[in-house]
Amino acid sequence: MNSCKSIIRASISSFPFVPLPNPNSSITFIIPVRAFSPLSVLHPNPSSCIGTARRTFHGAAALSPESLTEDSPKDTVKELLTTNRGHASSLMKMERRCTLSDGEGDCRGSWFPYEDRFRCGEVYLCSREVLEAVTPHMMEERTDRFRRVVENRSFSVCLVVEGLSDFGNISAAFRSADALGIQSVHVVSCDSSKRYNGNRHVSMGAEKWLDIEFWDTPKECFEVLKSRGYRIATTHLGMDTVSIYDMDWSCPTAIVVGNEGRGISDEALELSDLRCSIPMNGMVDSFNVSVAAGILMHHAVSDRTTRLGSHGDLSEAEKEILMAEFSLRHSRSSISIAYEFAKRKQHSSSF
Repeated sequence: MNSCKSIIRASISSFPFVPLPNPNSSITFIIPVRAFSPLSVLHPNPSSCIGTARRTFHGAAALSPESLTEDSPKDTVKELLTTNRGHASSLMKMERRCTLSDGEGDCRGSWFPYEDRFRCGEVYLCSREVLEAVTPHMMEERTDRFRRVVENRSFSVCLVVEGLSDFGNISAAFRSADALGIQSVHVVSCDSSKRYNGNRHVSMGAEKWLDIEFWDTPKECFEVLKSRGYRIATTHLGMDTVSIYDMDWSCPTAIVVGNEGRGISDEALELSDLRCSIPMNGMVDSFNVSVAAGILMHHAVSDRTTRLGSHGDLSEAEKEILMAEFSLRHSRSSISIAYEFAKRKQHSSSF
């Protein structure tokens, strides 16, 4: 009997649940639906710079209710990093830019990738309107969680993984980045046919909340990062390195970790602004790459907190935009709700 109960519970738990708002009540009802992926919400925009270097973000593709009906495989890091690299762009909803605007220079914390608009067909919603539409249909606990996360988010430190071949390592690095408040991660690999095989569950869904960009070469990746005001810090075991404990992490910095066996490529080392290392006192001379990435990001966050008072450095306007971004990523129904709000806005403006 206990075995039967376990089977029934397991079967029920395998169904995802989507909250459906009752227009006549503040109560949210939960009903089971067929499994879907957040990736099915948007079709990749061919002009997006994700997946192909040197292209420009033009934001999310126009949405329609019909675009929300297609089921697709479960959203996993493996899916993103192997056969469906281009789908990473559909995880990002608000309109995006690729480089600093004129006059921004190298100001600390100046880079923020999102514009304050979300495209719904021919209509654009600002972050305030997105939140006005979607927030009433989310649980208060979820909204509070988003608010706490956004408060501690920053784009001033980003992670670059170059040529990793162990899928578990990149998943673990993604998970650490999300947990530490680092929003932007970059994947550089020259051999897409051998990309990331391994554990499917290490990331714990962190990829849904990160901004992931893909590049074919270090040169293409570093050129864009430098145009955004980042200095490039590659990890290296050589003598001409700076200890991570001697660095000022309040400066916008891209942390680069390399292949599990070969380390950072010669091209990446040559193009970097500085080479850094984690001091070690044992018999071995290196950490596992995902462990090293975690140590680097943790120290960067700690150093920024000491120097600046906190790691999170977004302005109030940027926090609102990122709140809207997370609210749209929350579920497929969030996109549909925002689209209906946009239709009402368009209808009211026509009178």
